[in-house]
Amino acid sequence: MNKLIKSCVLSVIVVLALCTFSFASHPLITDDTGTQGKGKFQLEVNGGYGQDEDDVVTTKTTQISTTLTYGLSDPIDIMISLPYEHIRVEDSGSVIRQEGIADMSLEMKWRFYEKNGLSFALKPGITFPTGDEEKGLGSGRTTYHLFFIGTKEIKPWAFHLNLGYIRNENKLDENKDLWHASFASTVEIIKDLKLVGNIGVERNTDRDLDTPNTFILGGVIYSPLENFDIDFGVKGGLTKPEEDYTILMGITWRF
Repeated sequence: MNKLIKSCVLSVIVVLALCTFSFASHPLITDDTGTQGKGKFQLEVNGGYGQDEDDVVTTKTTQISTTLTYGLSDPIDIMISLPYEHIRVEDSGSVIRQEGIADMSLEMKWRFYEKNGLSFALKPGITFPTGDEEKGLGSGRTTYHLFFIGTKEIKPWAFHLNLGYIRNENKLDENKDLWHASFASTVEIIKDLKLVGNIGVERNTDRDLDTPNTFILGGVIYSPLENFDIDFGVKGGLTKPEEDYTILMGITWRF
């Protein structure tokens, strides 16, 4: 197997594994402090198609993720996410395809402060090695993470900050201690239609690269019903390690 292609496959797998965490207000990567409320559910089905070109290698990724959220109490949610991934890596002479269920994640969000439109939350989580490690769809190890979330609402605007630590347990000789920082904003331009923007940075998983993964994202969220959202977004890479572009879309149902 071409070593360059194999390296790209493994790198993409690690990046996609980090994207299986649940995030509110898709297509945003940055989460907010909002919770569902005691006894209420939320179901999200999100998809994305991305492409990245690196010298002679082209990587195309498709991911579909299903997330179920339940309100344990008004300020506490529990979330479970299961992603399905398809990866295609090709150069002039070789093609590698991998697809299947990836690593599942279980998370909890606790909003511990809320006053005058300002709120703070913590979101710990764990991922389980449910993906087929031999096919390259899982890390083969249990990983964990912890995010601090801040939200400030000044209607019709809302601003969100995420600071996170990710313990990237793996068998690929990748960096195990990762950090994440991101900022997002939403604004309701007309009733039931929001514009969203997002920028973020995360430590590269590659030990040989000091350049972090940095992205920018823009999109819309349309709510045809009070408890139902449709979203669309485009994410672009600002640094070389980040995927060139990703098209994001999803639906959210609260009940």
